[in-house]
Amino acid sequence: MRVIVDFDLCESNALCMANAPEVFEVRDDDFLYVLQEEPPDSLRPKVEAAARACPKAAITIVD
Repeated sequence: MRVIVDFDLCESNALCMANAPEVFEVRDDDFLYVLQEEPPDSLRPKVEAAARACPKAAITIVD
């Protein structure tokens, strides 16, 4: 699984971080960082929840 974020759409509202803090982080500079571009399959449910929570649909999961 690979996580792709469209940073042109991303608003850094941290909803993804709330669902998968192991993968996403919004730092003090108010930018989103992907901590694991290829997270283990054990995190798939959290990453899928993060993608669904994104109001701008900026997160894509590629197998």
